[in-house]
Amino acid sequence: MPVSDEGRASVTLLGPPYSRFEEVDLASPKLPREGGWAMTWNLGSNEWRGGEELAEGRLAGIALVVILPETTAQLSVLRVLRLIERTRPLAVLPHHEVPSPREVKSVLRRPPTSLAASVTDYLEWRGVTLTTGTRRILRRTVELSDRVQTIAALSGNLYISRRALGRRLLNQRLPVPSHWLQIARILRATIKLQNSDASLFTVASSLGYPDGFSLSNQMKRLCGVRPLEARRRLGWEWLFETWLGAEATRGTLSSRLLAARPSIAPTGPPEADRSPITPSSAAGAR
Repeated sequence: MPVSDEGRASVTLLGPPYSRFEEVDLASPKLPREGGWAMTWNLGSNEWRGGEELAEGRLAGIALVVILPETTAQLSVLRVLRLIERTRPLAVLPHHEVPSPREVKSVLRRPPTSLAASVTDYLEWRGVTLTTGTRRILRRTVELSDRVQTIAALSGNLYISRRALGRRLLNQRLPVPSHWLQIARILRATIKLQNSDASLFTVASSLGYPDGFSLSNQMKRLCGVRPLEARRRLGWEWLFETWLGAEATRGTLSSRLLAARPSIAPTGPPEADRSPITPSSAAGAR
């Protein structure tokens, strides 16, 4: 429904086609379970406290945009910083009397300063605890994904054997290395698709795919999404979350690691009902 109080509702939602905000009923919130949606939390609203729990406990895959109050008299700088730390917003916008859907849309599609840091920070925000070594491996995998296309090349850059790399992730019930490399490349492709009018072939070629069909098929296989939808539904968090859900459903990611936060993506049947991950599957990752 339309936003009341001249657009100064505490919590609103914005999704495709990104033309208007929808106010969230804080007493009985109904959140979308599909990709490309953003939640805005307006700290300048008189009712901002009512949105705190919703912003902090939102579904994984819904990006958060925080709008600052007009003055520190409304909310102290220290309090704002603590709220930002707890809620991990995608972006923090300056005070607006009436927030603009166009500006939030622009924030959603904007490439992150560091995709590698954003991915690992996202995992820890949604409750996936990583050891220091594993965090370093995943971060480097994402960093290298713009120029590395094979696990042999990845393991060489990480100075670790393919088998040891697979075992490291297997021991933490995480997807195999090839899937991490592939999703990182898919995220890069998605960000490029959303920020240009370039053809699928051009984007795919820039990332080392032989053609657009290869990128499309890999995206569909890993995430269940085609490039056209990834281009239309802005942002990267929802696509990454969709992939995490798909990995949990396939049994290549422990669903227990995702249990700390509800998600836009289903994670399939209980883990006990799925085939376990085996050392051979990890070692056999390409």
